[in-house]
Amino acid sequence: MPATTAPSRGAVGPDDAGRQAARPPWGRVLGTSSLAGALVALSVPPWGVWPVGVAGLGLLVWRLEGLAVRARAMAGFAAGLTWYLATLAWMTQFNLGGGALAAVGEAAFIALACAATPARRGSRLRGVLAFPAALVLAEGVIARWPFGGEPLGDVALGQAAGPLAQAARLGGPLLVIGLAALSAGALAQLTRRRPSGLVPAALVVAATLAALAAPDGGRAVGAVSVAAVQGGGRRGLHRLENDQGIVFDAQVAATTSVTGPVDLVVWPENVIDLDGPLVGAPEAGVVAGLARRLGATVVAGVTEPAGDTRFRNAVVAWAPDGGMVGRYEKVRRVPFGEYVPLRPLIRHLVHLELVPRDALPGRGPNVLLTPAGRLGVLISYEVFFSDRDRAALRHGAQVLLVPTNAASFTTTQMPTQEVAAARLRAIEAGRDVVQAAPTGYSVLVDHRGRATGRSTLGRRQVVYGSVRLRTGRTLYRRAGDVPVLGLAALVLLVAGVPALAGGALRRPCR
Repeated sequence: MPATTAPSRGAVGPDDAGRQAARPPWGRVLGTSSLAGALVALSVPPWGVWPVGVAGLGLLVWRLEGLAVRARAMAGFAAGLTWYLATLAWMTQFNLGGGALAAVGEAAFIALACAATPARRGSRLRGVLAFPAALVLAEGVIARWPFGGEPLGDVALGQAAGPLAQAARLGGPLLVIGLAALSAGALAQLTRRRPSGLVPAALVVAATLAALAAPDGGRAVGAVSVAAVQGGGRRGLHRLENDQGIVFDAQVAATTSVTGPVDLVVWPENVIDLDGPLVGAPEAGVVAGLARRLGATVVAGVTEPAGDTRFRNAVVAWAPDGGMVGRYEKVRRVPFGEYVPLRPLIRHLVHLELVPRDALPGRGPNVLLTPAGRLGVLISYEVFFSDRDRAALRHGAQVLLVPTNAASFTTTQMPTQEVAAARLRAIEAGRDVVQAAPTGYSVLVDHRGRATGRSTLGRRQVVYGSVRLRTGRTLYRRAGDVPVLGLAALVLLVAGVPALAGGALRRPCR
């Protein structure tokens, strides 16, 4: 048998099918990948520089080329860790270890996506197409698991202000993520003057043009004048928790300043915090009186106890005559914020004084039938989940409301990410959105994702505007995430998996 030469320690290995290519030093791989992750993070609010996100993903695609599977996984993990440590920094205000653990967990999925991307120099186009597919599947899992998922800090939020966001009406946030990654692959190839970049570039342009021409909720069937009321006050974890009456009084004071005829008044989440049931509570009488005085529908967030260890987080609507006409209880609870999964076990590991009670999960449609129209409701955290606006649309929502409470956060990170999420929900649903927060941001968004009014953080303020009622459906409302996930799985199966398997079979002799 002829003698063979063992590959050097720097050989790329399986993915080069026996070719002896020098492996870049680990420091260079991890450094470049970390920079790529930092650029992606800069696209996500509060920074919100959307082109930088595409550049960051492009740098990551460039870095993956020629690397073996293990090196690609490490590159993806380094990028994901930098990216999510930055975009989930708000978590560390509540629990430093929990925030770091969340970033590590989500970075692991980015590592898997990069490992599944073919990176041999002879498979450039396959790699450019497989990377978006792998990233879509990774983000699809992150948005659903564990504990119901956590789609915060992702690529879609970073593109909410850019042209790719319009693709949400075709395929939701996952299509936006896929197109951003496809744009990145095209950028990585075209900067090297490679024709393989023309195909993904053409696909991005075609998809963007199709999105602009796609159904966007249809013509308005009516309009209502709205006032999003922000009581104002200090921000921070321990700002006013010891006296919720101050929060309620601030909302009442701001509402009494409402001028001009309005059809709909929107209050934030849990500004009516009760020790007993809402019916018969003095606060309910005050809100009923405000509704009668203004001749408007008033929607407000309410928390009620449900025994000694649980509570309900609801949104209640009062008609212009002062009667209660609708109620919705939050379905998507914040894990480790509104409830503690595996509490009997977790309580032995960490302090749970910040979450002494668990919120009960709500049931039923998230739509309020009111004189102002059929109002779809996404309470706070629910604005990050596209399945909640689709649920509202299935029950005929004509406009979307987002009563939220981001007052516990001292930075602008969470409030700005909520605004980005509201913009994506508006586009994918084809509905105007009204968001109200006790200390901001309160914002009005039209059905194409444009903010038409926005408050200042901390101020007592009322955001006025007119929102259109619509009944049309977008393509995403009809199909959901299944087509995008299916296409991503097919592309990865065709372009990515054979490269992994084939590379392993063609390992050089040693």
